[in-house]
Amino acid sequence: MIAGRGPSPVLVLALVQRLPDTSLTVALASGDRQHFGWGQDRHLAADLFDAINANTKATGQWGKGKAPKIPPFPRPSAKKAGTRPAATVASLYQQFSRR
Repeated sequence: MIAGRGPSPVLVLALVQRLPDTSLTVALASGDRQHFGWGQDRHLAADLFDAINANTKATGQWGKGKAPKIPPFPRPSAKKAGTRPAATVASLYQQFSRR
């Protein structure tokens, strides 16, 4: 609330908590813009893709040492814990306003 105008902080917090997991705000809080659009359903689909490929590789009738190399599904890279600075309102605003 700025100078007594605008929505209350409780309302803003309630609205932010209800954002879908594929939103840009959640992506920026998770690490970077590359997480945008990666909700639980997309992560599960990528895991399923990798599991099917691992099953194919494990159960195939390949000659000794001839199993195909199947690349994993491309995912956004995870940042190491503790390397990301704390997300502040100013940093989130700066990331949203940049194009």
